[in-house]
Amino acid sequence: MKRRPLKIVLPLVALLALCAGLAAEESDLLSTLVKDHPRLMLKNADLDRLKGLHTGDPILRKCVDDVIAAADRACRKEPLIHKLVGPRLLHVSRDCLGRIYALGLAWRWTGDEKYARKAEENLRTVCAFKDWNPSHFLDTAEMSHTVGVGYDWLFDFLDESARTAIREGLIKNGLEPGLTAYGPKSAWWVRSGFNWNQVCNSGLIVGALAIAETDPSYARAIVPAAIKSLPRAMKTYAPDGAWPEGPGYWNYATSYTVFGLAALESALGTDHGLSEIDGFGVCGFFPLLTTGPSGLFVNFADSGERSRRKTLPCLFWLAQRYGRPALAHAEHAALGRHPASAQHVIWYAPPPGDDAALDLPLDRHFRGPVELAVFRSAWDDPGALFASVKGGYNQVNHGHLDLGAFEFDALGVRWARDLGSDNYNLPGYWDARKGGKRWTYYRLNSESHSVPLVGGKGQNPLGKSKIDRFGSTPDRAFAIVDMTSAYADRAKTTRRGVALVENRRALLVQDEFFFEAPCAVSWGMMTDAAVRFERGGRAILTQDGRTLEARILCPEEASFTVASAERKPPERANKGVRRLAVDLPGAEGPMRITVLLVPVVDGAGAVGSPVVEPLDEW
Repeated sequence: MKRRPLKIVLPLVALLALCAGLAAEESDLLSTLVKDHPRLMLKNADLDRLKGLHTGDPILRKCVDDVIAAADRACRKEPLIHKLVGPRLLHVSRDCLGRIYALGLAWRWTGDEKYARKAEENLRTVCAFKDWNPSHFLDTAEMSHTVGVGYDWLFDFLDESARTAIREGLIKNGLEPGLTAYGPKSAWWVRSGFNWNQVCNSGLIVGALAIAETDPSYARAIVPAAIKSLPRAMKTYAPDGAWPEGPGYWNYATSYTVFGLAALESALGTDHGLSEIDGFGVCGFFPLLTTGPSGLFVNFADSGERSRRKTLPCLFWLAQRYGRPALAHAEHAALGRHPASAQHVIWYAPPPGDDAALDLPLDRHFRGPVELAVFRSAWDDPGALFASVKGGYNQVNHGHLDLGAFEFDALGVRWARDLGSDNYNLPGYWDARKGGKRWTYYRLNSESHSVPLVGGKGQNPLGKSKIDRFGSTPDRAFAIVDMTSAYADRAKTTRRGVALVENRRALLVQDEFFFEAPCAVSWGMMTDAAVRFERGGRAILTQDGRTLEARILCPEEASFTVASAERKPPERANKGVRRLAVDLPGAEGPMRITVLLVPVVDGAGAVGSPVVEPLDEW
């Protein structure tokens, strides 16, 4: 194919504005640049070290075999095409990323040129696209990352014609839009505290560093701007490593942060202090502690349907960077159940000692903009009890109207659950203002979460909440959430307590309200279980051959009801999901609802009902 020369027209105003603000040491950013390729994340010396470990490490052999198998599948795939789904090209960017990492590593590991040829073909294809959809900049950033890694890793294989074509595509479709994004009218994600910040900044860092010896002006402008922007999102992990967009988005945000930091370190010898930002060094514990014995994450925010803990290769990087063997231990366990990715090889951490898992506590209060408390009865019991309760604010990125929501595992089953996200392309899905279309969708509003409905309505979209108290002892753990802001137009105070009680053999959920005028309340819990009712305010839930008993401890005269959560298109169906509820008529003054959830275990001693105590006395 005849190559047409690219007419590069730099956005000079943006470039000059960025460069003019650099300190003297920033202007010399590339003085430590590793001139040779590959220099991004996996240098040849790193590859040689891994090959030395390969023979004696069966887990590393599995990782390499999984990557080569993925590369073989990539060799059989059809060419990528520029086709939007809704407003996004993101599925193409991610498909290309998976192909290039697998093909590039397979070529570097085996020397088989079929992998390099196929990787070059994919790179040439996407670099010939008319654009990488900069209107949805995640697409552009992920493709910049992909093409940057491919160019760097395949540099010695590519001839000058291929290098030029790939460089020109990266500049035109990735780095030039990146310069505009950092310009005087900066893109919103430059100032964001959430995942777009890490993905866009880190993707551009990788792309700019890949061609920094031939086109240094891009790295000199983009890298300092990204280093300045990244802390806005990385500070969101403080102080305990939690991620406000939920464990699912933790993986996306953290993986891209690691891509950016690892690329800076490998190409420049420093990440300019970014890895020392408060909270990031402990963030690897968040997905571990928020995974229940069922294997499901605490599913708050726009997490996927029944979001499940699989592999998280960035845990290997975090384990080594911060000396956290428990993270490596957990990832090795996951690799025993799931396929590995190229990133597992790049950041491979050998198996730590068996005592590494002892670093994990049973309970944790994650502080931060969206607080979360988690409790469990044991780490070594697949039927252990596990519960969570969240605070935060309803306007958080990807947030739902779910302040105080709880989730619950026992006997290997998720009994109280969150439904997760709906289709991002639904009309008005991102209209999160008060009265916005987002809150008309069932999965996003309060009715579909295990939170109270007060006066027949859910939470205020502007509501906020805080975990006021948290306690942990060998036989009990609890958290109390002040949700008053979410219901302030109907109740003077609203608080929720969630506790593992009776020597951690049952879950207690207690809500307390104070009403200045009569107001109806509906306590609710979302579940997949079949439900039958018994006398005395009891319900028997069955799921996957297991049984859970629900008891209403207060008010004594109350009883359970159940309603279907199923919806019609275009919303997701929620087939088989139910809302177990306690519906109380209007009352004035204080009101308390206390529900005990007890897993039924054959042959075990009976679990009694604790005395109901006010939350102030917990």
